Amino acid sequence: MIQAFADWLTYNVFKMTAGAHLADAVNFFVYDTIKIILMLTVIIYMVSIIRSFFPPEKVKNILARKSEFVGNILASMLGIVTPFCSCSAVPVFIGFLEAGVPLGVTLSFLIASPMINEVALVLLWGLFGAKIALIYIGTGMVVAITAGFILGRIPAVEKMVEDYVWEIRMGVVELPELTWKDRFEQARFHTQDILKRVTLYVILGIGVGALIHGYAPIDFVAKYAGRDNPFAVPLAVLIAIPLYSNAAGTIPIVQALMGKGMPLGTVLAFMMAITAISFPEMVILRKVLKVKLLVIFTIIMTVAIILVGYLFNAII
Repeated sequence: MIQAFADWLTYNVFKMTAGAHLADAVNFFVYDTIKIILMLTVIIYMVSIIRSFFPPEKVKNILARKSEFVGNILASMLGIVTPFCSCSAVPVFIGFLEAGVPLGVTLSFLIASPMINEVALVLLWGLFGAKIALIYIGTGMVVAITAGFILGRIPAVEKMVEDYVWEIRMGVVELPELTWKDRFEQARFHTQDILKRVTLYVILGIGVGALIHGYAPIDFVAKYAGRDNPFAVPLAVLIAIPLYSNAAGTIPIVQALMGKGMPLGTVLAFMMAITAISFPEMVILRKVLKVKLLVIFTIIMTVAIILVGYLFNAII
């Protein structure tokens, strides 16, 4: 039905010629804008209800009782259903450590939570299907588990955390019992908040994607981002570093690039780098991590993401 409306608007109302570059771009823009906004509204609302059962205090208590490797796995899983914004990274980090959660486990949670975010997951599922969305979740978890476990095993790693973190006492927070009415109201508020923050980026991303879809030559994309370019994956990671605030808008761009021949592995590396090792994310983590640990963290994450990109380019 959405495609029929996009066709009617493009070819009947705007009187554009089917097959023309501009017509293809406009049709892509109309169809994807409506589809993505609808998906975001419905699925983020559902995810928000699930999130209401896992407040940070409850997650903290669960992880504090687990051994290190099991904790890394569980932290990565909980990071998927309890995403947080970057502004909350520092208090979450401090609260977890104060509760006795190992540093490596805490880092697994902080990696998985923004990397496997609900906006990217919704868009991937709707645009590319369940298979690629599940690959995105699985590879994100592997990176978070591996990186957190390695970082947690570094000798004297606790000394690489800023001293004030160990001195803070945040206290125990009483968790209010939520009714279903409260959960629905929170879900509505969260959905509206997410849409306000990402809609502009999504529309801008769809606009860029539409231009790529309508005008970008296939041979150009294949030359610089295709399988034959051995440097395509690290180049995609490098480009992603300054794009954190535009993460929601990258999925439509990626969709268009994949349509022009960009391999899945390069796409996954690009998306993961946006949220895991972007410059803004590093600035926030610097508030709690000393420079040495931040550099080690960045190197491990960069290598892991690039390897994921090469792996999936090789097998898919």
